[in-house]
Amino acid sequence: MDNSIYREQIIDLYEHPLNRGRLDPADFSYEEDNPLCGDVIRIDARLDEHGRIAEVAWSGEGCAISQASASLLTEEIKGMSLDEVKAFPKERLLGLIGVPLSMARVKCALLSLKVLKAGAYGIPDPEVIRDL
Repeated sequence: MDNSIYREQIIDLYEHPLNRGRLDPADFSYEEDNPLCGDVIRIDARLDEHGRIAEVAWSGEGCAISQASASLLTEEIKGMSLDEVKAFPKERLLGLIGVPLSMARVKCALLSLKVLKAGAYGIPDPEVIRDL
């Protein structure tokens, strides 16, 4: 696909987000912001009896990249185990976004992954999420 199709997808996900909302109760929740740009993402997840993501929701505010990223990520992790979530590589999420991003925009794109991993670990572990 060419970049224009991915750009259209980003705008569409910004205007019509997937999995937007909150889960209460949730097995884990975490929220964080990007102080450089003001993006805020919260992710709530429920696990099934096998420890896999059964339901996931996100909420927050920010740019089209951060919001589209949260939609793409939450769709992608449905059915994954916590170990798979913890090992989810940033390159996979950037591939889902599909367009080249500046370093500042990469931080926007990866905020949802940082939030997800912090929630999955139960506490933010700087060693685990430092490269995001």
